[in-house]
Amino acid sequence: MKKLSVLFSLVAILTIASFTAKAQVSATATSSATIITPIAISKSIDLNFGNVAVSPSLAGTVQLSPASTRTAGGGVTLPVITGTVSAAKFTVTGAAGSTFSISLPAAPITLTSGSNTMTVGSFTSNPTPTGTLTAGTQDVFVGATLNVAAGQAAGVYTNATGLVVTVNYN
Repeated sequence: MKKLSVLFSLVAILTIASFTAKAQVSATATSSATIITPIAISKSIDLNFGNVAVSPSLAGTVQLSPASTRTAGGGVTLPVITGTVSAAKFTVTGAAGSTFSISLPAAPITLTSGSNTMTVGSFTSNPTPTGTLTAGTQDVFVGATLNVAAGQAAGVYTNATGLVVTVNYN
């Protein structure tokens, strides 16, 4: 009987130990990360409002759409000899199929010719406000409004800081 009692005790201890061991099982997972192609943007074509004629007494504007069409307002007229007219064109590249946001300047930029200035603002883009990198690339076209003073001095006006367009993956 004593041997039987020891045997039952031993079986009970092994049973309890086996339950305890099963409570401490584990599994292993692998870790990974995928670095996608960095998004990039490059300028292909500069923003150019072309030739503009001004009134000596009335200020005006030239609206240039992302499709490179111009509309004059106020004391501005658009001569038959247009000069170079183009919306800015930027090429965005990155991971195919990804979407991205487009950020245009919030504040006007200043164009100068000697000591004379004009401002460019109200930037618009196509696409807007996001684009899709079909096959890893998409062109972004940017238009804006040129603000012209009455009697604006003749000259070629440019900006030193450039038109900055920023893109980020969504």
